[in-house]
Amino acid sequence: MINHDTINKIMDTARIEEVVGDFVALKKRGTSLIGNCPFHNEKTPSFHVSVTKGIYKCFGCGKGGDAVHFIMDHEKYSYPEALKFLAQKYNIEVEETVQSNQDVEAQNARESLYIVSQFATAFFANELWTGADGRAIGLSYFKERGFREDIIRKFELGYSPDVWDALTLKAVNSGYKEEKLERTGLSIRNDKGKLYDRFRGRVMFPIHNFTGRVIGFGGRTLKTDKNVPKYVNSPESDIYHKSNVLYGLFHAKKAIRETDNCYLVEGYADVLSVHQAGVENVVASSGTSLTVEQIRLIGRFTQNVTILYDGDAAGIKASLRGLDMILEEGLNVKVVNFPDGHDPDSYMHKVGAGTFKTYIENNRKDFILYKATTLLKEAGTDPIKRAGIIRDIVESIAKIPDGIKASVFIRECSHLLQVEERILVSELNKMRVAKFKKAGNASGPSTYAPQQQDGPPDNLFDDNAVAGEDVARTPVSDELQEQEIIRLLLTYGHELVSWDNIDNMYIGSFIMQNLADVSFSDEICKRIIANYKEEIENGQLPTANQFIKNADRQIADLAITLSTSPYALSENWYNKHQIYVRDESMNLKATILGGIFHLKKRKVDGILLNLLKEIKEEQDAVNQEILMQRYSHVKNVEKEISKFLGSVVIK
Repeated sequence: MINHDTINKIMDTARIEEVVGDFVALKKRGTSLIGNCPFHNEKTPSFHVSVTKGIYKCFGCGKGGDAVHFIMDHEKYSYPEALKFLAQKYNIEVEETVQSNQDVEAQNARESLYIVSQFATAFFANELWTGADGRAIGLSYFKERGFREDIIRKFELGYSPDVWDALTLKAVNSGYKEEKLERTGLSIRNDKGKLYDRFRGRVMFPIHNFTGRVIGFGGRTLKTDKNVPKYVNSPESDIYHKSNVLYGLFHAKKAIRETDNCYLVEGYADVLSVHQAGVENVVASSGTSLTVEQIRLIGRFTQNVTILYDGDAAGIKASLRGLDMILEEGLNVKVVNFPDGHDPDSYMHKVGAGTFKTYIENNRKDFILYKATTLLKEAGTDPIKRAGIIRDIVESIAKIPDGIKASVFIRECSHLLQVEERILVSELNKMRVAKFKKAGNASGPSTYAPQQQDGPPDNLFDDNAVAGEDVARTPVSDELQEQEIIRLLLTYGHELVSWDNIDNMYIGSFIMQNLADVSFSDEICKRIIANYKEEIENGQLPTANQFIKNADRQIADLAITLSTSPYALSENWYNKHQIYVRDESMNLKATILGGIFHLKKRKVDGILLNLLKEIKEEQDAVNQEILMQRYSHVKNVEKEISKFLGSVVIK
């Protein structure tokens, strides 16, 4: 059996567009990629790949799944064989083990690290809000920095008392094992074998993973002693790998998708300040220099990155160093430079949220122009320095995988640098040839052509797209209404209810509560509902990805079908005809309640039909009267449901 950590590493590393791209010629179309399906013959592409969701779906034959299932379907491999295939592709060493009691315990041990991290988060937050030192020192610090209480609570900020073992003692007395405190890095054991707190006398910034679970911490000292490190971060652990984590991503991912842009800053305080200014699509690479893994993490949500770094010379140079890596991953980069040496945090608090937001929106510059302007100022009139800078800029352009984008920047820089375009192109080609020779690529550099926009519509995999009908399934009974409920859970289950003064309830929980009296008849839908209910009862809100990548292939196939659509509303309705068509997400109350009541009406119709049949067959007058009363009661229920749906009930 393949080691569980190895499977996770394979799943995290494998990119659907790269895996499928080895077998299918893909073209970009809106937010998805399209090509001719490898599983059936077709002339018009109906095979779509969603990079952000990590799935493929053919609307011709109905095939769908993730990278592993693509290899299983295409190569006729078993699950372990497909995993080994992908491991070999990405040079991942496969560790195989026999599932034993120890393996089960190891899996539970990982979960215990999440639990103890959440305990520490609650402890630090409690100290901040109720502890004497926490309020006087920690909370005062945050408020002096200008952070509102709602931001402090949203990011679960806290305070660690300036005591050697405050957290350690509290955790041990609460039943947590010392070993777990050490493995998360919350506690350290000295030479004498005594445990003490890693974070002491510091304001605390919990670090959340992609799903919102706390995996580590950053602690800032408030002391002026130069011998005390300003920041202390959690060490690497089984649940925390700093190169794969972006601070604030859990709170920013929805806004990043909506704005199709990610603001990248340096520190925790920068994230809080920008977020407080109303710009929620902001993350930080705190605790480490920007890594390729972090850039790819951003790339799952958007292809556009705007860097907000310090306005001093060191900050500018730091931003330039990180840009080339972002370019190599194919993302579009802009830079905002702050005046008078300000960083995002200080500038926001100086000018206020409104002015700050306007400033970053109006002062974004394409990275090449920014880099050229900045470096040319440093070079002055020195011809040697200018030649070096021109070569440096062309080297950055050479890292852009898109040939069209690169050619546009070459033209722009030709004017800015006052160098003939053909000279820059020649230098660019030399660099690309050298790069491919170094990589041992015999075929030479890729050529790029403009991408056509004919065929199926754009934005195939938008979260708000209406679920498509799987051609391989024939709807029967209540199947369509039940599948619509599953679609709503997958699409909107993680969002908060925003109607009828309902507070702190997710739509997923709302739907489950309102369908507690409904039995699902479709077997696959029934399994998904049972799974969803079990997760909620265990205190976890399921995500669409859990079902899309479910081990049960039937569940995964249905989740993929309901999460995708071959259709999207054309932008021409508004752009050409000035006709605005409301999206279902604009009125979630109507969308969610509509799905619930349509299913309930379907179930009620079935009950009424059965009652009519029973009344007709019943010979006893008394029993017949009882059935008539039941029929009347159910009919009244149908009328109430129909009032909401706006349908006419026949008496």
